[in-house]
Amino acid sequence: MWVVTRYDDIVAALKNTQVFSSAGLRMATEPPFLQRYNPLSDSMIVADPPRHSQLRNLIGRGFTTGTVSSLEPRMRSTAARLVDEVMERRVVDFLPDVACRAQITLLAQLIGLDPSLEEQFSRWTADMVSVGSLSPEQHTRINAVRQSIDQMEHYMQELLASRRRQMENDLVSDLLRSQVNDSALTDKDLVALLFLLVVAGMETTVSLMTHMVLILAQRPAWMDRLRGEPALIPRFVEEVLRFEPPVHATMRLTLAEAEIGGVRVPAHSVVALLLGSGLRDETRFQDPDRFDPERRVQTGLAFGHGAHFCLGALLARTQARVVLEELLPRCRRFELRAERIEWNSVLNTRCPITLPIEVIPA
Repeated sequence: MWVVTRYDDIVAALKNTQVFSSAGLRMATEPPFLQRYNPLSDSMIVADPPRHSQLRNLIGRGFTTGTVSSLEPRMRSTAARLVDEVMERRVVDFLPDVACRAQITLLAQLIGLDPSLEEQFSRWTADMVSVGSLSPEQHTRINAVRQSIDQMEHYMQELLASRRRQMENDLVSDLLRSQVNDSALTDKDLVALLFLLVVAGMETTVSLMTHMVLILAQRPAWMDRLRGEPALIPRFVEEVLRFEPPVHATMRLTLAEAEIGGVRVPAHSVVALLLGSGLRDETRFQDPDRFDPERRVQTGLAFGHGAHFCLGALLARTQARVVLEELLPRCRRFELRAERIEWNSVLNTRCPITLPIEVIPA
């Protein structure tokens, strides 16, 4: 594949959907050795306009400023409850015990999922994200992924059937009422959208929250600073997104010969856009390898750009901010309880597998 590493070149490719097609992501969602249909392969993340625009408009109402604001009190209530548990236990694995639970609860409220299935949703998400990094020889892992797709697809079909019997005030019910080009969405379309909402909603936000706590554990002075100046929390979250973006790469397929970064790329080439590299581009960010929430630079590249800019960006930023606002007044330090951090081995995302910490009360 071709690899693009500079900020401006990545943005140019993301904006040019007529040449750099999102169909390139199919190699990561449904490799031949999977030997099974993956609903993510029909989601809007691998669609180009106008189909992408039609699908995006259907779920856009669930991610407006007004909707996110209405969800914030429930985010805060969940975060406060989880912090109570953390303070009681003192030693926790932040990723499953706080980040995953907070996000599953939020998605349950927004989409209409069963919040008691948080372990299953976490496992399904991890398996979905790992598909593009598997090799044909990993038979055990491939079988586990197939099983997760089976289980998740069955759950989503049951959820759709339940809402057809009784509509609720949630995104699933909204989707069932929606139409594209005067035609109702098929169950295949709906399941693909729900797969994407869960996988993208879990992976990006859980990673963001996990990274911010790891960074605070490694830089305790910032805990003191944020506790004294909570107005800095949004800027801190932005710098976490730049310094350790949840998504490090996304794939595109060239539909025609293209020039990018002064290089001619043939038609039908797979192109990897390295978002993590672009966010450390020294031509865009001064001293880019230094973590500095005071640099006052906001970039949306951590959530993509152009037509595929992440619909849930505001929701993720709000969730991260709320969790910090509940944690910091009660926590003086996060101390790592692992000699080394174990990371995932996934092509396009970067996140610790676990984050065991001890919380020192304020």
